[in-house]
Amino acid sequence: MDRLGAMEVFVLAVETGSFSAVARRLSLGQPAVSKQIAQLEAQLGSRLLLRSTRGLTPTEAGEAYYQRARQILDDIREADAMVAQCRGELSGRLRVSAPVTFARLHIIPQLPAFMGAHPGLDIEILLDDGNVDLISAGIDVALRLGEQADSALVARRLSHCARRVLGTPAYLAARGMPTSPQDLQHYDLVIYSPKPGLGQQWLFCRGEEQIALAGRGRLTVSAAEGMRAAVLADMGLAVSSEWMFAPELARGEVVPILTDWQLPPLELWALFPAGRQLSAKSRAFVAFVASLPELQSPTHSRLE
Repeated sequence: MDRLGAMEVFVLAVETGSFSAVARRLSLGQPAVSKQIAQLEAQLGSRLLLRSTRGLTPTEAGEAYYQRARQILDDIREADAMVAQCRGELSGRLRVSAPVTFARLHIIPQLPAFMGAHPGLDIEILLDDGNVDLISAGIDVALRLGEQADSALVARRLSHCARRVLGTPAYLAARGMPTSPQDLQHYDLVIYSPKPGLGQQWLFCRGEEQIALAGRGRLTVSAAEGMRAAVLADMGLAVSSEWMFAPELARGEVVPILTDWQLPPLELWALFPAGRQLSAKSRAFVAFVASLPELQSPTHSRLE
C-alpha cells in the first residue's frame, strides 16, 4: 500500500465528505478510493470513517489521524515547493477561485507574465461570483470582493477601489443628471445582488452629511456581467466599483455621477483555508495580484 497516497485519499475524504468527490479530484475510480481507505484502516487496525446517507464522518481516531496526516502532507508539499523555489521555480497546480468579471478584466489578461515566469506551474481558475467552499473545491487561493467575515478562513486584504454611481452618457442625456442621492429613487436602477432577495443598502457620505438608501430597481441581476451589460445597454444607473467598468470609464463610455458624495470602498481579499501552511506558489500568486499596476492607482489604492 502506498501510505502517502492513502493518506491523501483519507484527508480528502474527510474534507469533502464524499468518496465520489475524492475520485473526481484525483481522477480515480470510486472503488479504488474505497479500497485505499479500507487498506489504511486495516493497516492501522482502527475504523477511521463512518459512512451514512449524509456522507462521511471521521471517528474519534479518524479525526486525530486526519489532523496529523494533513500536517504531514502539507509539510511534504512545502518541502517540495522550497526545493523548487531554491531553483527559482514554481511547479505543480494552483487552484484559484475568483469573481467572474473581476478576473476577466484584471487577472486573466495579466496571467501571461506570471505563467511565463513560472513555466512549471499550471493554474486552474474557478470563476464564480459566489462564496465557493475552499476545502471541498480544493482551492489554494480565493480572491473575493467586499467584506469577509468567515472566521474559518485566513484572509489578507490586498487593495480597495472606489464605488460610484455609474451610467452611460446616452442614458443621462435622456433622463438628466441626478444632483443628490435621493434623486436616484426617480431613475432606473440596475441592482447587483449575488444572493437573490437581499437587495442593496447604500450609505452616501459628504463631509458630516450621510444619506442611507435602499437600492431598488426594476432589474436585479445576480452576476456582475449582467449589471455591466444592462448599464452599457443604457438601461439605467448602477452602484459599482470602478474595477467593474474600468475599460469603459477610461474610454468615457460610462461616467461617474454624484462625485461629491462618497460610498464605502470595495475591498479585494485573498483567502486561504485555515490551518494550512501557505505554499510558495500561493504566496507568489498573491504577490502578483497585489502588485498589478491597474489595482494600484489613486482610487485603487493598496492596503497592507
